Amino acid sequence: MASQAVRLISLHIADLGGPANTSESEKMLVRRAAMLTLQLELMEQGWAEHHNGVAPAKRLIEYQQVCSALRRILESLGLKRRARDVTPNLSQYLALKEQEQRNGDSD
Repeated sequence: MASQAVRLISLHIADLGGPANTSESEKMLVRRAAMLTLQLELMEQGWAEHHNGVAPAKRLIEYQQVCSALRRILESLGLKRRARDVTPNLSQYLALKEQEQRNGDSD
């Protein structure tokens, strides 16, 4: 279960543009979203294994409430992936050009 949480957190953080582009508040919401997702999956698994996939009425209401909470968190985070800026800064660009010139000279 912990590894699934870590995987979900990593995926959400990547969608937000990576750790450097994610605020601490967003990271907190991501952790909550991952936990709610796992709880929903456990509920679904239990129904599949013990109730022929049918949720008891009381549990279905709880499930819907958790789904709504998860949706609100995900809406707060934004449902679209953010592009991560991969443009090199000046020193990275110059180092890359220098390396390309060295590789070109050795051929």
